[in-house]
This record gives sequence, C-alpha cells and structure tokens, in this order.
Amino acid sequence: MRIHADQEKCCGAGSCVLAAPDVFDQRDEDGIVVVLDAEPPAALHDAVREAAAICPAAAISVTD
Repeated sequence: MRIHADQEKCCGAGSCVLAAPDVFDQRDEDGIVVVLDAEPPAALHDAVREAAAICPAAAISVTD
C-alpha cells in the first residue's frame, strides 16, 4: 500500500488523524495533513482505507 495526501485539497478536518493516528498527523500552523508513513504495515491498511473514505476533501489516495 502507498499513500498520497494532496495538501492543496486538504481542509484540515483531522478525520484522517482520528482514523489512523499512526499514519497521519496535521501541521501545527494550519491543520493540513502530513503523512507519517507512506507505506504502512498491513495491520494499518484498514484504518488507512477508512481515513481515505471519510476524508471530506477527498485529499487522501491509496494505491495497492
């Protein structure tokens, strides 16, 4: 799995951080998404897919 987060699309809602805190964080200054682990272990794949699905700005893309 490979994760890409489009910081231009991100609205700073933070739902990705709530769904997968080991993979996503937010910048302190504006809340924009930061990917902590672009290739997370299999144990986190479901959480990452959930984060991508619930992102209100559709800023997270996942490729297998």
